[in-house]
Amino acid sequence: MIPVLSKSSVSMRDPKRVEQILTSMRNAGPSTLQVISDFDRTLTRFAYNGKRCPTSHNILDNSKLISEDCKAKLKNLLDTYYPIEIDSTRSVEEKLPLMVEWWTKAHELLVQQKIIKDHLALVVRESEAMLRDGYQQFFDHLHQLSVPLLIFSAGIGDVLEEVIRQAGVFHPNVKVFSNYMDFDESGVLQAFKGELIHIYNKREGALLNTEHFKELQSRCNVLLLGDSLGDLNMADGVMDLQNILKIGYLNDKVDERRQSYLNSYDIILEKDETMDVPNAILRYITGQ
Repeated sequence: MIPVLSKSSVSMRDPKRVEQILTSMRNAGPSTLQVISDFDRTLTRFAYNGKRCPTSHNILDNSKLISEDCKAKLKNLLDTYYPIEIDSTRSVEEKLPLMVEWWTKAHELLVQQKIIKDHLALVVRESEAMLRDGYQQFFDHLHQLSVPLLIFSAGIGDVLEEVIRQAGVFHPNVKVFSNYMDFDESGVLQAFKGELIHIYNKREGALLNTEHFKELQSRCNVLLLGDSLGDLNMADGVMDLQNILKIGYLNDKVDERRQSYLNSYDIILEKDETMDVPNAILRYITGQ
């Protein structure tokens, strides 16, 4: 077994099964692998020095592109809906309409702010967004081996792409499915494009993007990274799936959510702000 999996922050429901999946993936080699990951609080840090790091929505919410009045309204939405999102006593069915309500209201508020496209890069640069420690190795290793990385996010695509670009790791093997802004001819935000992607409809998003998965038909082994139970369906569009290893970052409300994560993910990482485990697993699978 990989030494890093004995770290105290790592828990597994069935270590034997994890070992079997890893062996099978290693034997199949990197040409059969694809990585499917969430973005906010999975590839980015949850906190740094005890302070929460911003998500792609927060980067905008906290920026000078947003009026104080709008900031207060967005904060109010967060305080109302975030506790529902992480409430382990509520079912997904119960949360679903409320998450749609939250995202829709937030997007409507952002559209009212007449955000200018050319200002996004500066807003990201001035923000406290941080990819997890070890991100460079993670992105570069996948790029070197031409392993596709699909980032599936309920955040804001334009913002998260800018975070990855500024970190110098937006390689050609990276593809993003997210909520993208629609700007008018003069570069002012007028709407959001297409179907809303929120935390609990990533399965539908995966199934809608069948063209993407068709191109990757030979890549039947999936490493999946997420931080919510809604992320578990991100690979549902994968064709001829052979093996899937699901790694879950448990960032918040650890004790009350541990069991539900253990029941759903193969490996859970508790309050781990690094990419150490995914990196070690990638090295193992790819025979490095």
